[in-house]
Amino acid sequence: MSARDPRPSGPPPSHRERTPGTANPLRRPSDRFESWFGCFLLLVLALGLPAAALGAGQSAYQSALRTVQTQSAERYQVDASVESVDDNVGATAKEQAEIRWTDDDGTVRTGTTPVKPGTREGSTVRVWVTRDGDLTGPPMTRNQALSTGWFAGGAAAAGVGAAVFVAHVGARHALDRRRYAQWDAEWERVEPLWAGRFHR
Repeated sequence: MSARDPRPSGPPPSHRERTPGTANPLRRPSDRFESWFGCFLLLVLALGLPAAALGAGQSAYQSALRTVQTQSAERYQVDASVESVDDNVGATAKEQAEIRWTDDDGTVRTGTTPVKPGTREGSTVRVWVTRDGDLTGPPMTRNQALSTGWFAGGAAAAGVGAAVFVAHVGARHALDRRRYAQWDAEWERVEPLWAGRFHR
């Protein structure tokens, strides 16, 4: 070995003589807590995010599916005759029309519904009505129920991700404030000793 070689002579130290990584004297308790807390948040993100997304999505889908079944049983389509059309809303928008139809029990009913531009009086339109004879919209479809489930699952996943991010940032901010306070307290004890060395 040359005189300029900075490495010590002799065999390398054994594994037992090496300092483990956890024994780093510069590693503060707050550093260890931050590392453990980060691992905990990663575990929450890995397990909680898919669980929350799946649970929320499945629950929303089942609820929407019950709505599909209920609305499908309560609503049906009938042929209605257009009595008059209010076309003052413009040619590009839906026009309002007065319509008349007959229920299954023979009751004649009237109402107002939007129709396509250009619909004339006396024409026939298909409308959705309830069992009580009120005009309504079409029932929710299974595709809409599925979309609701996907949306709820995505929102739940985003919520878990945002919560983990906020927890990480908040913990880091709190630990940094504590570290700064400790540094200030230590400097107040050490600074007079350093200052005294230069006044001798």
